[in-house]
Amino acid sequence: MTSHEISPAKQREIERMMKPALSDAQWQRLIAFGEPQEVAEGEYLFQAGDLDYDLILVDTGEVEIVRVAFGWVGETVVGTMGPRSFVGELGLLNGQGAFLSARASRAGRMLRVSRARLRLLMAEDDELCDIVLHALWARREMLRRGPAALTLKLVGPRSSRDFLTLRRFAERLDLVHTAVELVPGELGVLAEHGITLDDLPVAFIQGEPMPRATPGMVAERLGLSYQARADEVVDLVVVGGGPAGLAAAIYGASEGLDTVLLDAVAPGGQAAATSRIENFLGFPFGVSGGDLIGQASLQALKFGVRVYAPCEAVDLRPVGDDIDIALTDGRLIRTRTVIVTSGAAYRTLDLERWNEFEGAGIYYAATPLELRQVIESPVVVVGGANSAGQASLYLAANGCPVHLVVRGSELGTRMSSYLVDRLLEDPRIDVHTGSRVVGLDGDSALERVSIDSVGDVAARGLFCFIGAEPATSWLADLDRDADGFLRTGTDVSVQSLQRWQGLRREPLPFETSVPRIFAAGDVRRGSMKRVAAAVGEGSSAVASVHRALADFR
Repeated sequence: MTSHEISPAKQREIERMMKPALSDAQWQRLIAFGEPQEVAEGEYLFQAGDLDYDLILVDTGEVEIVRVAFGWVGETVVGTMGPRSFVGELGLLNGQGAFLSARASRAGRMLRVSRARLRLLMAEDDELCDIVLHALWARREMLRRGPAALTLKLVGPRSSRDFLTLRRFAERLDLVHTAVELVPGELGVLAEHGITLDDLPVAFIQGEPMPRATPGMVAERLGLSYQARADEVVDLVVVGGGPAGLAAAIYGASEGLDTVLLDAVAPGGQAAATSRIENFLGFPFGVSGGDLIGQASLQALKFGVRVYAPCEAVDLRPVGDDIDIALTDGRLIRTRTVIVTSGAAYRTLDLERWNEFEGAGIYYAATPLELRQVIESPVVVVGGANSAGQASLYLAANGCPVHLVVRGSELGTRMSSYLVDRLLEDPRIDVHTGSRVVGLDGDSALERVSIDSVGDVAARGLFCFIGAEPATSWLADLDRDADGFLRTGTDVSVQSLQRWQGLRREPLPFETSVPRIFAAGDVRRGSMKRVAAAVGEGSSAVASVHRALADFR
């Protein structure tokens, strides 16, 4: 079962949540948040492409949800909503523009709930919040399996690094989309529409092609890019959407802070690349990193976090009583506090043709997306920590013969004992300790890997889990250790403490060498580099944010 396939029982549960039956009292509370409007038959409540649209409450009449016609694809009615129902899906919460249209198929009285009023509803009425959130999520799940998925179609060669990046962005942000893999060097029917090999990958948005598409281009078109509000100063900006960043954003927003979350790729970080986490509290049977991050992202939207990705911060500096964060496109976000959770960048092996095979056989994650590239083919996994062990088991369980290459002489030096036992017992996994990968070979994609202790082995994929470097090169003004990790709290060097004399206090827990700039997770010196620890650090950093804001005010 793939990440988007569901069981019949789950299907029935989703269908039930899509159209919740509301009591008289619930309906009256819900319509209190809306502005009434008499709607004529055939009138549009919102249309595909609208960047700002409302939740529609149907008091009387009927609304049909339409995927508009484009190109050679005709109009399709996706569903209808009758009296005492509401029209909308998850895009209302994450700021995405409408990709479907809502049209009155019968005249009636309807009410509009703006996004701001919807946020208020979710903050003030827990019961309605749960009903609406479940419905919006369930509709997103159903839309991804139907004709609505054609509103965003990604097309590119299977072995293309850029195409894989685009697909990972769409999956991490939970966008309703369809991905079409081409045979390398062929265009198929695309050639009839004037598209060349140089135009790949292509994103079709409402049927309109976007050549050489990137996640940033698609995000801008869908309304997912950061748009500053006039003279806006937010309470908290979290830079980095891994477990630490998501935890910080959720705790900040749930405690009343106006919170923005930025990520250079998409929420998830390295945790989203983990096929199975077995030691996270509350999941005795394990949980995939993708599922954990997906639930956390939904939770962030519930509490009103504004999530923007891909949105890369390149500089931050104090400006008077505030802090400016500069983005790659030159836009600025002004905030009162910052939590840096930018994590770390993957380490690579110093081998010829490494860059050539990245995205064409070399991967830094083992999720269903990467599995589809190597299914039932031999692979090599490099690394001696838990992530490498988990990836090996996941790939082997899905039909891939695995060579696990570990530089150290003992498998259990950096890996949990439960993983070591399972790896050694699995006949599909060959463990090579005291070994290194010394060569790569193949034509347009990886075909063989050389291991010094074994020789050449067939490999459709090489999965690299050898650690990461802290993503702090853009933070030159903050106190870092020799390896680039950020110093925080009592670990801030004595020289950096001079700037604190005017504040008459020392750095708070998780506070860096610059007041009101905090750090949590893998980017912080002394962190445990575990998912559960990152979640704890992110949430704990928010407590220090509140103390800093209280002192500041």
